Amino acid sequence: MDYPPTVEIGGIVVDNLSFTEAVQRILALAKERRSQYVVTPNADHIVKLQDDAAFREVYQGAALKVADGMPLIWVSKWFGTPLKARITGADLLPVLCAEAARQGLSVYLLGGDTAAVAQTAVTKLTSIYAGLNIAGWYSPPYGFENNPTESAYIVSQINQCTPDIVFVGVGAPKQEFWISKHRTKINTGIFLGVGIAIAFAAGTEKRAPRIMQQLGLEWLHRLLQDPRRLAKRYLKDLSFFWIAYRTHRRAGVGTRKLESKTSFGQKK
Repeated sequence: MDYPPTVEIGGIVVDNLSFTEAVQRILALAKERRSQYVVTPNADHIVKLQDDAAFREVYQGAALKVADGMPLIWVSKWFGTPLKARITGADLLPVLCAEAARQGLSVYLLGGDTAAVAQTAVTKLTSIYAGLNIAGWYSPPYGFENNPTESAYIVSQINQCTPDIVFVGVGAPKQEFWISKHRTKINTGIFLGVGIAIAFAAGTEKRAPRIMQQLGLEWLHRLLQDPRRLAKRYLKDLSFFWIAYRTHRRAGVGTRKLESKTSFGQKK
């Protein structure tokens, strides 16, 4: 199998795909009918990954890593190996639902702040995308990731539904850890951590205006909505640019054609 060209940032190998290429790749993975997952690194992930060995292990198991965050796009241009596109869970969810409806694939929604939010997302998505098969949905209670009984219930529900695509929107890095931990117990499906995207689909949360997204200011929109929770996180994430600078100083930074699966710049 040919692997896409990559860009390394902070020791993380990011697949360099356009949005359309990423959608096609995810659909191809879904059709393999085995349990796999996609991660969407952003500045916050890159910072966490420097010191969190368990999170790095989650990244090592991903079938695809696509850039979610304009800072990654900016620094890749500085490196001279520009990433083709920012690819967010919020953008992937509706497009993949449209393609799933067109191609006869089923989806599962895990997340939404409440059952009402998840149910509204299901109703709206099925009304927008005619023929979309939402095989199941569930809004887990707070702390579900630490409750083996609750996680076992979710695993059994997904296995009964046998979806092709599973959107997990319970917040990062919780969603990535849960997917990685339980993926081997699930028979099929490509899993994507999509954060707040299920609430966006429901219309209960409003995304930043398109111009703010394009200028890399979506973080500011979210900060203004929830300053108490996000201010400390965003301040810490400024260290991403120092991490990128260190990456740029190392030899061998750039785009590569992988001959075998690669994690953190190392061939397996």
